[in-house]
Amino acid sequence: MKHALALSAVSLLAVGTLAACGSDDSTSSPGGAGDGRLSVVASTNVWGDVAASVGGDLVEVTSIISDGNQDPHGFEADADTLLTVADADVVVANGGGYDDFVDTMVTSSKTDADVVDAFELSGYGADEGGSEEHAEEEGHAEEEGHSHGEVNEHVWYDVPTVGKVASAIAAGLAEADPDNATTYEANAAALQTELDGLTAAEEQLHETVDGRPIGVTEPLPVYLASALGLVDRTPEAFSEAVEEGEDVPVAVVQEVLDQIGAGDIDLLFYNDQTTSPVTEQVRAAAEAAGVPVVPVTELLPEGEHYVSWMQGNIDAVSAALAAA
Repeated sequence: MKHALALSAVSLLAVGTLAACGSDDSTSSPGGAGDGRLSVVASTNVWGDVAASVGGDLVEVTSIISDGNQDPHGFEADADTLLTVADADVVVANGGGYDDFVDTMVTSSKTDADVVDAFELSGYGADEGGSEEHAEEEGHAEEEGHSHGEVNEHVWYDVPTVGKVASAIAAGLAEADPDNATTYEANAAALQTELDGLTAAEEQLHETVDGRPIGVTEPLPVYLASALGLVDRTPEAFSEAVEEGEDVPVAVVQEVLDQIGAGDIDLLFYNDQTTSPVTEQVRAAAEAAGVPVVPVTELLPEGEHYVSWMQGNIDAVSAALAAA
């Protein structure tokens, strides 16, 4: 499955045994954290940051994957991670096949945590044809170069989805800690106001870059590209092969290089966290041809929060296309 974060069978056997021994040691509510705070476990630091914004000082957030230098696709959980999940009050997963190891740990640990699934909340992939209702509801109408019929699990690049996740986290925390429900709701509302600012920035940039052709080394930022009205010209066979870690056919690589050389794209989104000789070759070709390269990442960079990070991505696109 695309970009699944792996949990090895050996690790699962080990942590499953420990979870059975340790699952009764969780602190009484509120707070598997052990200090009166609620415990939230997120698959990545992107969702961990969203959870921290909603929970504030009342929660302890553990992000299973947080190192920007770590390749999420090769992740293997350990016993400590499973025990953390077992004691959690809320678990936040990306879903959509991106972090299936979370489902495995939730099942193995027999946790009573409320599980928030971002992909499920997004509405994308609601059926085999994707979710046209979601697209219309959020103003992200299907455009050339971005088909809602193709499942894309990178929903943290979709601002409306992040708002839905924040609301779901607030609800989960409120259920575990009713006395502070109004605080969680207020924090989620404050975050939504910031997210509305991101949406406004996207809409403003959309007015000037709508229809501009772009390329991607992977379909990581396509929800952002769609919100900006950018048209993805990347051959599907290229981005799919790179994402799956498969060899890209030579003819397909050449097609991408020819696009760049002919000036058929105005910008290249480059996954700066997961690279390969082929993506490096494409990036080098873009730089040589004077095509702006905008790096994007799967994890939240150190020192950033979700809103500042995504605003930085929007600003980077704006600057790149203004100069192109």
